[in-house]
Amino acid sequence: MPESDLQIARAAKLRPIAEIAAKAGIPAEALEPYGRFKAKIETGFIRGLPARSGKLVLVTGISPTAAGEGKTTTTIGLGDALNHAGARAMICLREPSLGPSFGQKGGATGGGRSQVVPMDEINLHFTGDFHAITAANNLLAAMIDNHLYWGNALGIDSRRITFRRALDINDRALRDMAVGLGGVANGFPRQDGFDIIVASEVMAVFCLASDLDDLQARLGRIIVATRRDSTPVTARDLKADGAMAALLRDALSPNLVQTIEGSPALVHGGPFANIAHGCNSVIATKLGLSLADIVVTEAGFGADLGAEKFFDIKCRSAGLSPDCAVIVASVRALKMHGGVAKSDLNAENTGAVARGTANLIRHVENVGKFGVPAIVALNRFGSDTPAEFAVVRDAMTALGTEAILCTHWSDGAAGAADLAQAVRARLVAGTARFAPLYPNSESLADKLRTVAREIYHAADISLPAAVARKLDGYEAAGFGEFPVCIAKTQYSFSADPTSMGAPTGHVLPVRDVRLSAGAGFVVAICGDVLTMPGLPRVPAAESIRLDADGQIEGLF
Repeated sequence: MPESDLQIARAAKLRPIAEIAAKAGIPAEALEPYGRFKAKIETGFIRGLPARSGKLVLVTGISPTAAGEGKTTTTIGLGDALNHAGARAMICLREPSLGPSFGQKGGATGGGRSQVVPMDEINLHFTGDFHAITAANNLLAAMIDNHLYWGNALGIDSRRITFRRALDINDRALRDMAVGLGGVANGFPRQDGFDIIVASEVMAVFCLASDLDDLQARLGRIIVATRRDSTPVTARDLKADGAMAALLRDALSPNLVQTIEGSPALVHGGPFANIAHGCNSVIATKLGLSLADIVVTEAGFGADLGAEKFFDIKCRSAGLSPDCAVIVASVRALKMHGGVAKSDLNAENTGAVARGTANLIRHVENVGKFGVPAIVALNRFGSDTPAEFAVVRDAMTALGTEAILCTHWSDGAAGAADLAQAVRARLVAGTARFAPLYPNSESLADKLRTVAREIYHAADISLPAAVARKLDGYEAAGFGEFPVCIAKTQYSFSADPTSMGAPTGHVLPVRDVRLSAGAGFVVAICGDVLTMPGLPRVPAAESIRLDADGQIEGLF
């Protein structure tokens, strides 16, 4: 077998995208092909689909570690296994960001025999959706400064412009900067900065919009600044919403690709879960539910981030009701949560597994707080031992759930057959009673406190006086019923990335809050988390190149 994920993906025999579409119930005339193996699905076809709702399965994970868990790989392997077993399943994923592809994390198309393909094209540019979102974001930013330059008829207070520029590359030098330098012809100098596009409100709007009309309405509600009297200025006030929607029109059509084993997959939208809401587009998820009996989707990072936002933001906004959750873990990752260094993970250590299982137990219990039954998928690595598996299996049995050993990285659908059987049994049992964690009527501060206490097991939150005043102002302006989107480190239940396992009694430090009126939530920025990542000391970009035939190498 080829060594790298990219080599495995290239060795796969891909089918024409029209054949994959037909398998999913999508006629050829509804496709807008991007080459032979990618296509967009026209919105006219989506509008004409009859009302029908499949079962919705969320794949999430434990708090991520350097040892690896394999959440996207499991999502793909499970979808393949369900189709192999005779179910009509659709996979719904987020699009990869260029930031991690060239940074530290790498691509996001799965691994081994459980990948969506063509993996290099999906990881790099794909159908151009992120570029369209970036263009729409920066058009609005340009129109703000242009309005100031030509007289500022709206009375924008240039000190209180909150909308930021964005791009899809990690670049720490752009976090805080001055724009408009160089004299009168270049506008008015002011402080500004860039976020990575996957943390932008435009990305969130794109992923939560139900159709083109809703997209433009949400774009128009984006608050970009305030006047001196503290009244808001929106994208609609600047007359930018129509042009932004025009830039996003084609991008809003979901993207269809395939897995190595020929399962249909919708890959659309891509907010990060540590600094944004972490879910693929509502349009793609609802399309999958209309076409398939089972939709398998994933939410970013651990269940404390991606799953909580999937439940409290996406499902609340879109009226979705998930039927089952799969929580992905590996013995190696649990050993790291139990205090073992990465260099020592190959040695059997049942004590460390037992200690690290506390992290998994908390995630399982947290998902249960939403009324959704959970199953654990254990990704197998060669150094794992039966005794270590037994520790996890027994801990899950005590919780009333299963830990299923999976080998889909190496074996594809066959390696996730037991997981697929367990998921189907949960769906047939129909025990899900989904409800968000908190009601709309709770105050914004209490919503933050509820998530901190119930999901992170924090003692409380800390709110600086200036942040508390901002929350009070949002509520006075009519945004008090919004859910909250907590931006914090993905590596720990706390705001301290070095605090692994299942810490308790900590305080969640809320450093700032931002109103996303178009997306429909309030972002709380906690601890040292940043909305524009930087590149690591040795970025993945250093290993990516073209070979003599013009093919990409080094991308996994």
